[in-house]
Amino acid sequence: MTVKEYKSVKELLKLAKSQTNAHLARRIQAVALAQQGYTCAEIARMTAHSRRAIQSWVAKYNTHGLDGLKEQHRSGRKPNLPAASYQQFSSRIDAGPTKNDAVATLYGKDIQKILNNEFGVVYSLNGVYQLLHRLGYSYLAPRPRHQKADIKAQQDFKKTSAGGWKA
Repeated sequence: MTVKEYKSVKELLKLAKSQTNAHLARRIQAVALAQQGYTCAEIARMTAHSRRAIQSWVAKYNTHGLDGLKEQHRSGRKPNLPAASYQQFSSRIDAGPTKNDAVATLYGKDIQKILNNEFGVVYSLNGVYQLLHRLGYSYLAPRPRHQKADIKAQQDFKKTSAGGWKA
């Protein structure tokens, strides 16, 4: 295997030792071994990586230098709810349930219905929870208060009955 000498073997090994990213360090070590004259099969045996991976790393190093060995961003699957709608969805969740929701508290199933009816996207229940987690929501929430609750009556009850509970 031919390797372009962007850096010397000594510099590559020193750089590999100073790396905090272990994956990148292994790639740099493999390139350094190739630069020393080891064959792809020998490097694969020494590093416990496939021959194809070694060949790919050396090719990327030859083309792009050290930047070619770094992890590239992987796009992955696009989310069902577009990122542009995250703010609108968060505002809807923060506002709480409406009369149309017919519930006192929004649970996963309720949010699943909101996503389907108002945003036109279908999520599984697990997908709803993952979306909420990505947006910074927690499943822990304070106990909801009923809309018709009389807070003054509750406070009066606590004041008058507190002595009875202690006794």
